[in-house]
Amino acid sequence: MRFAEIDLFGVYVAPISVLLVAAWIVTIALRRLVARFGLLRHVWHPAAFIFSVYIIVLSSMVLTLAAR
Repeated sequence: MRFAEIDLFGVYVAPISVLLVAAWIVTIALRRLVARFGLLRHVWHPAAFIFSVYIIVLSSMVLTLAAR
């Protein structure tokens, strides 16, 4: 897949910015799921853990879309 700019109401947006927002939304859902079961209390540094999950989700989305 070729990453091209996305026309959003007349403004061209880089495709990575759309992927950043999508990964953020997925990470919020995962964070709520993990917090609901109380799994964050077993993590040494919850903020670093959530950030690493965000990076993993974002890179997975980029690699999945690039493979097409």
